[in-house]
Amino acid sequence: MIYHEEMEKPEVIFVVDPMCSWCWGFAPVIEKIRSSYEEQYDFSLTVGGLRKAGEMVWDEKTKRYLRGHWEEVSRKTGQPFDLSLFEKPFFEYDTTPACKAVVTVRELLGTVQAFRYLHAIQSAFYAQGIDITNPRLLQGYYEQLFGNSAKFAFFFLSERAETLTEHDFAKARAMGATAFPSVVFIDREGHIMCQKGYRSEDEMKQLLEKRDA
Repeated sequence: MIYHEEMEKPEVIFVVDPMCSWCWGFAPVIEKIRSSYEEQYDFSLTVGGLRKAGEMVWDEKTKRYLRGHWEEVSRKTGQPFDLSLFEKPFFEYDTTPACKAVVTVRELLGTVQAFRYLHAIQSAFYAQGIDITNPRLLQGYYEQLFGNSAKFAFFFLSERAETLTEHDFAKARAMGATAFPSVVFIDREGHIMCQKGYRSEDEMKQLLEKRDA
């Protein structure tokens, strides 16, 4: 893909899902990289849509599978995990509401606040065991961070929010970001390169410095 106009700065798109464990492991890296390279790159955020309602059977096999992933992420990244989710007899592992909430914040308040909100709800789910599939709780986190949440509630329930969220999912696939997290680089001429999977801070720095050379 090539854009017709040259961009002022190359762009880095973080493609994540709020309920993806490796994306939670990647959260500190995202913040350090955004802080260190804000002069060289434009950073943006796209949600990937890891899982929709009905796609995961909540049984003991699923719990073992997820728990193993969470423990691996914790070992590799040092991120905290609350394992109380696996005590629930039923859980609908639907990541769409949380994705739509991030899109809502991005549309209402911009990319910087969307990253802030993303990391808050990731922490709620993974470190505190809070069910962020619940729209009322998602609204509550908006209110905690940004104040009056009436605009959030209105936009979250709108057809536009649904459309933009599905557009993010399609955009992620179109860019080749079929695993989360993914990092998509767009150079000044508009050429795209997608790196799938978790990267450490040092690995990300090497990638960014290589791309900017």
